[in-house]
Amino acid sequence: MRFDRLLYSGAPPATLLIRVMVGAVFLSEGIQKFLFPGELGVGRFTKIGIPAPEVLAPFVGGVEIVGGTLLLLGLMTRLAAVPLIIDMLVAIASTKVPILLQRGFWNMAHDSRTDFSMLLGSLFLLLVGAGPLSVDARLSGRTGNRT
Repeated sequence: MRFDRLLYSGAPPATLLIRVMVGAVFLSEGIQKFLFPGELGVGRFTKIGIPAPEVLAPFVGGVEIVGGTLLLLGLMTRLAAVPLIIDMLVAIASTKVPILLQRGFWNMAHDSRTDFSMLLGSLFLLLVGAGPLSVDARLSGRTGNRT
């Protein structure tokens, strides 16, 4: 795969909507891990049993901030999607699977709707790229055509 194909694949302009939604949520959640460490950062990681929460919570927050910003810009979109997918898989495994086992499918389905939306949105961006309204498209020289 050529480097410019990694940057831009000919996704439709409407891909911008998915990028903005996914990027904004990740950016917001990452910032909140630092603003509200007891509820959403180190305290939350401790409560759900994540090892080394004082290291991993800020690390995950940083990944979400950087990844969300890259998605919003459409810069290195496919590469940025990979750690965000891992982030969501860990979130689902550590918080939603226990709900499924303890309270059943419908409680889990309700509580995990954002997690699954973020996972699928990130997978979509990994597969199709940033689209023509992005820094990736500019860098590849393909802002106007869909090849």
